[in-house]
Amino acid sequence: MVKWLSVILAVTLMMDWRSWALESCLQEQQRLKDQLRLLEARVKQQQTKIEQLLREQELQLLDRGEEKSFRHVGGKRQYADCSEIFNDGHKLSGFYKIKPMQSPVEFSAYCDMTDGGGWTVVQRRVDGSENFDRNWADYEKGFGNFVQKNGEYWLGNKNLHFLTTQRDYTLKIDLADFEGESRFAQYESFRVGDEQSAYELSFREYSGTAGDALSGSFHPEVQWWASHLRMKFSTRDRDNDNYSGNCAQDDKGGWWYNRCHSANLNGLYYRGAYTGDTDNGIVWYTWHGWWYSLKSVVMKIRPRDFVPNVV
Repeated sequence: MVKWLSVILAVTLMMDWRSWALESCLQEQQRLKDQLRLLEARVKQQQTKIEQLLREQELQLLDRGEEKSFRHVGGKRQYADCSEIFNDGHKLSGFYKIKPMQSPVEFSAYCDMTDGGGWTVVQRRVDGSENFDRNWADYEKGFGNFVQKNGEYWLGNKNLHFLTTQRDYTLKIDLADFEGESRFAQYESFRVGDEQSAYELSFREYSGTAGDALSGSFHPEVQWWASHLRMKFSTRDRDNDNYSGNCAQDDKGGWWYNRCHSANLNGLYYRGAYTGDTDNGIVWYTWHGWWYSLKSVVMKIRPRDFVPNVV
């Protein structure tokens, strides 16, 4: 009898222990859920704070004499480029959020709603305020001033690839010198390859007033080394050019170098005529030669079949 009582007592104690263990486990599970909810709430608070600080920084930059440039279009529609924004009724130039079809995220780009409207600005040089002698990672993701109306920036090779693979694009390059003159060069079917191709450059026929420096067609004897067509992108830390040295290192910017260039729009910012060990200024050879650095450059793209909605 005593033996059976001992067994019953042991079984009862074991059941009580299991019940206590299960209750403790459930309590711990609930505690972890509560802790997770608390952490999620804190993360949201931090994200809100970060967005607030970024907005405050944007406003501070805008208060330094620049008009408001970033524009909110409202709604939940995502725009593949600035031409869609223009044709949706937004006719004011400024920074907008766009998201090309293959891009995993949206990003800011300046939309030039003049000159027929709908241009997505991919590069701007105006005053030398931004350093363009950057590494591969910087050129890949993009860099510069995405707040001020005339801020200098590079949109990013990844973003250029996402943009130019979704449609057939026209590239227009607006150039200005220090004597008050302006010219342009325009190319059809502008496209930037993917990372595996080292963001290879392709384009087709030229038109304009600045001369065809990008394809080097100005002289058949130099085209084999001066053309940028089908060139891979190079930076000081990623040498993909056809030169025995490093063009990006010599010419102080990331670009589609050959051996080395007849166009160097990401070079050093000089004020007009300059001298140096290499032709490393902001060069468009067919207008001012290799030893004159331009005052401003804007590279912008728009779908080739763009029809403006004037309503």
